[in-house]
Amino acid sequence: MLRRRYLRILWFFGLTILDEIFWDITLPHLGLRKLSLSTRERRMRSIARRFRKLAVQMGGVMIKVGQFLSARIDVLPHEITAELSGLQDEVAPAPFEQIRRILESELGSRIEEKFASFDTTPIAAASIGQVYSTKLLSTAEEASSCPQVVVKVQRPHIQEIVDTDLSALRIVGRWVERYGPIQKRANVPRLLEEFSRSLYEEIDYLNEGENAERFAENFKDDPEVRVPHVVWSHTTRRVLTLEDVGGIKITDYASIEAAGIDRAEVASRLLNTYFKQIFEDAFFHADPHPGNLFVEVGEAQGETHPWKLVFVDFGMTGSLPENTFRGVREMLMGVGTQDAHRLIQSYQLLDLLLPGADTDLLERASKRVFERFWGKPTRELVELHPSDAREFLADFGDLIYEMPFQVPENLILLGRCVSILSGMCSGLDPNFNFWIILAPYAQKLVESENGNRWQMVLDELGIWVQKLVALPARADALMNRLEQGKLEVRVPALSQELQRLERSQRRTTLAVVFAAFLLGGVQFYLGGMTLLAAGFGGAAVLFLILTLLTH
Repeated sequence: MLRRRYLRILWFFGLTILDEIFWDITLPHLGLRKLSLSTRERRMRSIARRFRKLAVQMGGVMIKVGQFLSARIDVLPHEITAELSGLQDEVAPAPFEQIRRILESELGSRIEEKFASFDTTPIAAASIGQVYSTKLLSTAEEASSCPQVVVKVQRPHIQEIVDTDLSALRIVGRWVERYGPIQKRANVPRLLEEFSRSLYEEIDYLNEGENAERFAENFKDDPEVRVPHVVWSHTTRRVLTLEDVGGIKITDYASIEAAGIDRAEVASRLLNTYFKQIFEDAFFHADPHPGNLFVEVGEAQGETHPWKLVFVDFGMTGSLPENTFRGVREMLMGVGTQDAHRLIQSYQLLDLLLPGADTDLLERASKRVFERFWGKPTRELVELHPSDAREFLADFGDLIYEMPFQVPENLILLGRCVSILSGMCSGLDPNFNFWIILAPYAQKLVESENGNRWQMVLDELGIWVQKLVALPARADALMNRLEQGKLEVRVPALSQELQRLERSQRRTTLAVVFAAFLLGGVQFYLGGMTLLAAGFGGAAVLFLILTLLTH
């Protein structure tokens, strides 16, 4: 079974890569770029749909891969990321008898000896584990504080499935890293390493329990946030038992309103909670989908309806290293105070820019964005007039064409998290205005940065010192080239234009020769000269292969 699974993954990605080589490399080389571009959107959507179907059928790692890829807006086309963004981690449940064997093996005794009751129908079935509603025995140590619990049990053979899928994906990774645009923007081996690490952490329920307790500790002084207690006496690496907290699913808008709770207030609290996680704790819940967030309603106190934001499922969390932590704080302050220079500095701290990126142009573009779009609610941003886009494109077309950005591996989880969070807040409040919440929070960070700001100054001085130290050597090399008559003056725009014209001329010539061979073969075939037709057809194919090998 595992062997068949391994080959099926390789077969899917192999065919997809060959298909893209034909459409996006071969046809443009033959001067048929317009044909390639005209079909691109449809082809991308078709690939995403086929992968989505494969992921749902196979479960396991494939669903996680789809969710992971949906966040790679810097590398993958919008048609793919949009199609995969709604991929839910829900699959058909495994038979309970298989789950029972795992549960009893992990806990070292029969279910009846550990639980007062156990509903054998899962309340949720995901690709890694299944969740059941149960009740602790009255003799259990935690029974008095949380008698009603939920038990998450790993699916059968999940470790072997994860190992098999990751093994196949590593081979696929070696294939795709040879493609220039992806190689330019993403370190594929590092991405796979980061994805593997995250996945192995997710199938270790002891790690998830520790994450839940760390999160609870960070919010222990916040009465508006609740995290379920971990029942450690009933928890192992493959079984996790938690307090059953219940509540209204955060996307159940009708029930939230029926409970007398303002949806806009829920969106605001959710965002503020994530601001604290990311910009103060450097540790965040990285999977904020609707099945992991609830609203717990308390007893009404007069006209007020107290409620808590409930977080569950801490299998996927993110931690920000010191440099990244400083970079994301700098980015927030840059956006919140409309400081374009500070924003570009944050890009550099986070290693978001490709080598050679024009930072001056980026800064001017950022200022224009602030002037034109800062402060607008999400709904207005989505409904921007086409003339706004055309105006921006006219001034910064080169920047948009080059897109000098890359996303480091340690920001993937954060990017995915923020993307999901944005959609969730807009769903709760159609008039949601990100800026109203961001600006005062950013200002608070700026005021608290007086001491830390010196570190930024020192970092910047360090960069200038490095440049000054290297200056004499660079000047000496320049003089040597000048003396030897090897000095070249490059005009990038002119050089690029000449290269484009040269490529266009070469491809036109190649297309004409290819067409001549092919049409000659057709004419001989129609004239009944099959042997000559085959010869000309073979020559056309050989010419095509040689063209691809030499260009």
